[in-house]
Amino acid sequence: MRRRDPEKFIYDALEAARLVEKFTQGKNFPDYVEDDLLRSGVERQLIIIGEALNRLSQLAPDIASGISNFRQIVGFRNIVVHGYDLVEDETVWGIIKSHLPPLHDELETLLKKLDNPK
Repeated sequence: MRRRDPEKFIYDALEAARLVEKFTQGKNFPDYVEDDLLRSGVERQLIIIGEALNRLSQLAPDIASGISNFRQIVGFRNIVVHGYDLVEDETVWGIIKSHLPPLHDELETLLKKLDNPK
């Protein structure tokens, strides 16, 4: 895989999603709020997801536009990076529980499709 292949950015986003799932496995919202290291790790991986999809959109906008909510994901990345004081734990937890699993599945499916075009 070359450095600027669309698959690389999809893979990076998928791996970051997997890490968030790993970090939060068996955790609940109070655990998340009380653990500075957990929150920092999750936010870092969400930044990677948003940045990878942003780069994908620059390289292959047709592929990126097929990812549900990709613009909101990139927008949230910008909030975490530039508006760190605006990030609410409830919002992040909601993203983890409601939006990350479908994104994970979508990225996995897309990566398989790109690896095995028919």
